[in-house]
Amino acid sequence: MKRLLISFTIAISLCSCKKHMLFEQISSSVSGVTFNNLITENDSINPIDNATVYNGGGVGIGDFNNDGLPDVYFAGNMVPNKLYLNKGNFRFEDVTAKAGVDGKGRWAKGVSIIDINNDGLADIYVCNSFANDAQKRQNLLYVNQGVGKDGVPMFKEEAHEYGLDIQLFSTMASFFDYDNDGDLDMYLTVNEPNPAEFPNQFRPINITGTGRSMGRLYRNDWDPKLKHPVFKDVSLAAGIKIEGYGHAATIADINLDGWKDIYVTNDFLSNNILYINNHDGTFTDKSKAYFKHTSFNAMGQDIEDINNDGLADIFELDMNPADNFRKKMMSGPSSYTTIQNFDHYGYQYQYVRNTLQLNQGPSVGENNQPGDPTFSEIGFLSGVSQTDWSWTPMVTDFDNDGYRDIIVTNGYPRDITDHDFIAYRSNAFLITPKKEVLKQIPSVKIHNYAFRNQDGVQFTDVSTNWGMDIPSFSNGAVYADLNNDGKMDLAINNINDEALIYKNTGAEDDGNLNHYLKVKFKGPNQNRQGIGTFVDIYYQHGLHQVYENNPYRGYLSSIEPIAHFGLGKSKVIDSVVVRWPNKYKQTFLKVNADQTLYANVNDAHRAYSFANAVPIKKPLFTNITGKSAVNYVHRDTDYKDFNIQKLLPHKLSEYNPALSAGDINGDGLDDIVVGGNLTTPAQVFLQQSDGTFKQRGLLAEKKYDHPYLDGGILIFDSNGDKFPDVLITGSGYKAPANDAVYQDRLYINDGKGHFTLAKGALPECFKSKLCVRAFDYNNDGKLDLFISGRVEPWRYPEPVNSYILRNDTKNGKVKFTDVTDEIAPGLKKIGLICDALFSDFDNDGKTDLILAGEWMPVTFLKNIGGKFVNVTAKSGAGDKPGWWSSIVAGDFRHTGRTDYVVGNVGMNTLYQASAQFPVFITANDFDKRNRFDAFPSLFLPGKDGIQREYPANVRDDAFKQMISLRTKFTNYHSYAEATMQDLLSPDQMKNALRLKATELRSCYFRNDGNSKFTIIPLPIEAQVSALNGMVTDDFDADGNLDLAINGNDFGTDVSIGRYDALNGLLLKGDGKGGFSPLSTANSGAYLPGDGKALVKLRGAANSYLLAASEHLGPLRIFQLNAKTSMLKVNDDDQSAVITYKNGSSTKQEFYYGSSFLSQPSRFILINNKMAQVSIKNYSGTTRLVKF
Repeated sequence: MKRLLISFTIAISLCSCKKHMLFEQISSSVSGVTFNNLITENDSINPIDNATVYNGGGVGIGDFNNDGLPDVYFAGNMVPNKLYLNKGNFRFEDVTAKAGVDGKGRWAKGVSIIDINNDGLADIYVCNSFANDAQKRQNLLYVNQGVGKDGVPMFKEEAHEYGLDIQLFSTMASFFDYDNDGDLDMYLTVNEPNPAEFPNQFRPINITGTGRSMGRLYRNDWDPKLKHPVFKDVSLAAGIKIEGYGHAATIADINLDGWKDIYVTNDFLSNNILYINNHDGTFTDKSKAYFKHTSFNAMGQDIEDINNDGLADIFELDMNPADNFRKKMMSGPSSYTTIQNFDHYGYQYQYVRNTLQLNQGPSVGENNQPGDPTFSEIGFLSGVSQTDWSWTPMVTDFDNDGYRDIIVTNGYPRDITDHDFIAYRSNAFLITPKKEVLKQIPSVKIHNYAFRNQDGVQFTDVSTNWGMDIPSFSNGAVYADLNNDGKMDLAINNINDEALIYKNTGAEDDGNLNHYLKVKFKGPNQNRQGIGTFVDIYYQHGLHQVYENNPYRGYLSSIEPIAHFGLGKSKVIDSVVVRWPNKYKQTFLKVNADQTLYANVNDAHRAYSFANAVPIKKPLFTNITGKSAVNYVHRDTDYKDFNIQKLLPHKLSEYNPALSAGDINGDGLDDIVVGGNLTTPAQVFLQQSDGTFKQRGLLAEKKYDHPYLDGGILIFDSNGDKFPDVLITGSGYKAPANDAVYQDRLYINDGKGHFTLAKGALPECFKSKLCVRAFDYNNDGKLDLFISGRVEPWRYPEPVNSYILRNDTKNGKVKFTDVTDEIAPGLKKIGLICDALFSDFDNDGKTDLILAGEWMPVTFLKNIGGKFVNVTAKSGAGDKPGWWSSIVAGDFRHTGRTDYVVGNVGMNTLYQASAQFPVFITANDFDKRNRFDAFPSLFLPGKDGIQREYPANVRDDAFKQMISLRTKFTNYHSYAEATMQDLLSPDQMKNALRLKATELRSCYFRNDGNSKFTIIPLPIEAQVSALNGMVTDDFDADGNLDLAINGNDFGTDVSIGRYDALNGLLLKGDGKGGFSPLSTANSGAYLPGDGKALVKLRGAANSYLLAASEHLGPLRIFQLNAKTSMLKVNDDDQSAVITYKNGSSTKQEFYYGSSFLSQPSRFILINNKMAQVSIKNYSGTTRLVKF
């Protein structure tokens, strides 16, 4: 048996050895590349005295001897730069000395390969930095003089002659044509440390052009005498005036207007800068307009189309580790004050993690006016947000499958962010020599990361499978086809190790390699390499890829000025369109794969216009907010929930404002009620016959007599006088438990839209609540109420009660009675309910109740004999607790059964939950200090890579919540190793409230009948953020229900960051339970803020309207761009069956409240495909309406 086991183990080992890896490391003994960026610390060169000492050097690729093989140039810091000629078959020759390009002993950073004089020979521009002596920082321009007799290219240093002998703290130079005059200008990234300033200290942003560390723009001015360009600093005149610790700049036409823009990633607190080209030689920073947040310590970056939609996406790096130990050792305390200071000083929101900005195309303003491009940051969702101390992102299609992948270099030889060292350092300098202090800085080698693009948006970590598991301190890096086989190889610059050369062996599928296409450019005389040219390829019946020729990418490095496309199994490209910067294009038809295509500007004869690159078609909806005379912006005081419970995953005081739609003054037009607070009481928007709205307070008095925070709003007839009244729930987290501020209020309508508080109409209930829904559960002709308990103030996540209130109104005296114990005893301590819906989910003719809440499954309460019984366990939803927030219903498949879409927080969060690896929260007053301690936790890899349950929060934050942990975890190391079972004792865990979530995706609940559901995640576009208000209707009149969505949550744990990636979303239904997203330009529903409620209402002139609210944002009104007809239903109508002319039918229910903090108006949207509708009321009576 022992012999058999040994044989089996050997066999397994041999199989593992034979596993195909995409990249094969070529040893230096084979390649001849022995370059080692060796840095020797001393008393003045060390990471304590200079934070940039280990920022590394770049790599440049160029065919310097024009033999068709790409050569490699490495930048050295304390060692000479090196030039290696490619001799073929991954063998290289060091020709540095002969070529004369060793860097003259300077601290080299960026390497820019450019044909500076357009003679057809690649030149080298080296950026230098670090030295205090300005002469030693002077940048170098090695101009290629041609190949000598020995085959080695010879270079002459001529930076002064070209005006490029710059003596700043230069990081990297990017050559591009900013003024569209045909020649190449240059943007210089600068990173100058200032010993007199703490780089992360808030202060006014210097935008005057006087900052020490500030990028520069140099214009190319041709000198006819010298017969080459001379570069002139035009920074101030061009508006390049904003300070920042620049790491990288990428040139791209972000807004597709035909003019190149500049995106700059800056280290530390300084904002990233997006210089948008104004077409007149100047630039304007629009980073805050385009991006909702960025990386904090932004390092390298790249701009590429990752999802093949033709739009430029942006990936930038930071320094957030993937494993728990490194996270906890590197991360300091979170600070809500930091978030406040972002606003106070005008900084962009920034988070310490990689960010991937997905370009969603142009925004749409009022009256369909196209706006700036809008981006969604999806790093968490894509799985690329955490790669440790990272430098270079290389974004290209490494496996040639048709999607661009990502490889990230990372590493820092001295871990100065180790918090145990930081604690030691704060006192050590008083008594310990610097040399000894330096010895205490940890050194941690981390492997580089490889991510395979699965579908355009989501990536899989394939670091090991692709051979990227070699620990290193890697900085600058490039990809290049070093052996001209169509597959992208790698050259990586390492600190204190030899450079890495990787051969791409090709991704095999069924033994067949994927196909590729390369495009080389022959540009005009002033831009021989065709920099700035676009290439579009169209293939395989509708697939599209685009590349913008910019060789200055990643970090400190230059790739080949060549376009590369992976094609998967496609052997023929339908068309290749090359769009030259001179606004002429050429087209190649039926191009075979696996070749290099040569594009020549002289063959481009057909003009094109960038103005038509992304046309704005007439969208489904038009923003008519201004036209409607709505000028409301929600206001509120900023309450710090985290001062009460330090580790809350999100605030509980920022859910408002709710929206409710209905005709409150009896004029036949739907009005809107907007929830209020102490700052602004509830408001009414009365619709006028001309389609405008008049705003006034819900009540005659200007202020409430109590500091209410309105939760849900319900418009309904409470007393049977046919006039709609208004009920508002008491919500929030500001007051302690059992405060009268949480009392619900009912306001009685006098028939003209004037309201008076009905004192004593509702039971006294001083609990924080949220949604309110109405339904006549006992068929007595009076609407009864469901009111959800949201949270026990200051004791999150303790489950709370929800309530059923029976309408006992008699003789005009309004009275509601709590009958929860009688009707729905299961609502006691049921959970943290965010939304509810009265709906007949089992189609038995009786209206049931569905609940969505946090840390619980979507809960189904079946109406059995007038009582609500929990049948969730049999529904298929019982094993999927989540952070469910919103429910909307519709017969999406024409089955006669009602399906549901349920909103959740989505996938774009640190909290990634599954049945195998749930997210937990563990709570109790653990240290008996009369404070409810709640510890979120999640599964993360440990140092050994094994997933374990760890506290979500860092050591300092945990101490804020429970000070007694200080004695248990006396240093960061001990806390970094602590699982949840280490954090709390067995007795503490045993007696704690422990809740979990296994499903955080927003989902479609397909009704399969018999109270059973199949739960299907919504499309990935709906997973980028939290979903809140939702409306279902057939917006495009194709006979199938569609879905409009408002969402986001800005009140999140500051260490995780705001959930802000949604910009509004419209999902088109296919009638089979499938959904496809529309772009903002096609939907017209642009909702970029902290979206809350969404309701539909009938507008003047029979128009169909949507109203959307935002926390601390505007109320927006949208009109459906179609001739519409609507059928208003009666107050007691319950449901309808709509029959279409083709014989199909669909069921529609009518709700008093539907989706998060929303109550849409009750009507049927009619289209010309409908034949008739049969409407049933609560008593079972039906009526038929034919069209």
